[in-house]
Amino acid sequence: MPGEYKLCAVILAAGESSRMGRDKALLPWPPDDPAAGQTMLSAAILALKPFARTVIAVAGKNAARLAPVVAACGAELARNPEPERGQFSSMQVGLRAALQNGCDAAIITPIDCPPLSAQTLELLCASFEQALAAGKWAVAPESNGRHGHPLVAGRELIGAFLSAPAAGNAREVKRAHEHRIEYVSVFEPMLSVDMNTPEQYAALSASTTRRY
Repeated sequence: MPGEYKLCAVILAAGESSRMGRDKALLPWPPDDPAAGQTMLSAAILALKPFARTVIAVAGKNAARLAPVVAACGAELARNPEPERGQFSSMQVGLRAALQNGCDAAIITPIDCPPLSAQTLELLCASFEQALAAGKWAVAPESNGRHGHPLVAGRELIGAFLSAPAAGNAREVKRAHEHRIEYVSVFEPMLSVDMNTPEQYAALSASTTRRY
């Protein structure tokens, strides 16, 4: 870890997954290999763990269901007491927990984004260090002109997120500081896939290749 910052991973998993019909965090991952025993949440934690001092999963009403997975993967659980306020409020809960853990930078990702490869995450972390040196506040991946997750945010952007109203959203904050965010080109076919419905999740089975 570079000495200039201490990096925490924040996974946003407090949503009710109403369109999916079951908790996205507990869906098997990869979807074409449920026998592997991994879930979206455990796969995300294990993918991010090598790049962060700690991994924090933000839960809501599903905290009791997610707690065993989080503990088994050696991560920490933060609970959003009002998840109905939306995903941005969960981000703020996670970022406050990151600061309380002594971290001042964060890899932030929603639970419904397929985990990226170790090579891509390593590239993002290296690019983040270079971006900070150039006066930037954050980096994020892009593929074929589409932006994706995770966002790797430094202390300045974390501060901007936390000073915004909970009723706001991350997109507005990022737009206000767009010139401070650097986008890194990556090869990740599933970078911007939608995974909101059972049909979209099932469609991933035909396109996933096992990386774990």
